Amino acid sequence: MAAAPDRLRRARPLLGTFVEITVAHAAPDLMEAAVEAAFDAIARVHQRMSFHDPLSDVSRLNNHAAAGAVTVDPWTFQVLEAAVELHRRSAGAFDVGVAPVLQELGLLPGPSALPHSPSATTMDGQIELLPGCRVRFRDQHVAIDLGGIAKGFAVDRALEVLRERGLPQGLVNAGGDLAVFGPEPESVFIRHPLDPHRLIGHVQVANEALATSGNCIDLFGSGRVTRRAIIDPRTQEPPRAIAGVSVRAPSCLMADALTKVVMIQGEDSVALLDRYDAHAFVVSISGEIRVTSGWLDSKTLAA
Repeated sequence: MAAAPDRLRRARPLLGTFVEITVAHAAPDLMEAAVEAAFDAIARVHQRMSFHDPLSDVSRLNNHAAAGAVTVDPWTFQVLEAAVELHRRSAGAFDVGVAPVLQELGLLPGPSALPHSPSATTMDGQIELLPGCRVRFRDQHVAIDLGGIAKGFAVDRALEVLRERGLPQGLVNAGGDLAVFGPEPESVFIRHPLDPHRLIGHVQVANEALATSGNCIDLFGSGRVTRRAIIDPRTQEPPRAIAGVSVRAPSCLMADALTKVVMIQGEDSVALLDRYDAHAFVVSISGEIRVTSGWLDSKTLAA
């Protein structure tokens, strides 16, 4: 967004990262109220879908859904519906039931009751979505983590609030998962997943979302690349061929989730990207860059 006197930017720690909201071209009091309401929407997602909060929907499901149906927030139910659909359409590559594996690897807190069988921790037929926003697990070993999709959903909900408040231009950025609306595109720079100090390109994002997944960067420590929290649920191993992925899509929920699918499936994910009108920028573990044809249409430039 171009600099303007009628521009407002605010940032807060939420969703395990810093969330930045930028709006423009409206009265100051309208922008302040809209941004506050958008942060409230993000906080609602954070509270309901946190793996760490013992009172969240996710914690209540993990603790009680195997014993009987648990009623959850409509937003949590909506995210679970999307997760179940993506699990089916990705042939199991996207799986929110991978939480026990992440616990065993130390990527999520708490002891894991992981059986020594990869199939026991996938969500294949194990999550029942019932009328009235009720959810039931069919196996006592099932535990979910919505970290691979909820952040994108939160960005979508915040953007929806800004639109509903009548703002003409807005951006919500949750640690690299972002969405933009309005007449002015946002120029987003892409860092090399193997060298966080190096920019490898940028893309103009307009009225769409962009999400990135890959090697983790220790921004507050050494700045070095650290372990990834992306696990192939079918092998219980991290992806070996791809270092990082950025995905453009109509919604941030879909962009967020599809980055994980592309990390795991590579070229086999092209049909799924096409189905959701999404496009990918992929960096292999050797540093090779590949993009889908639709990404090139967005005028990606080398840095």
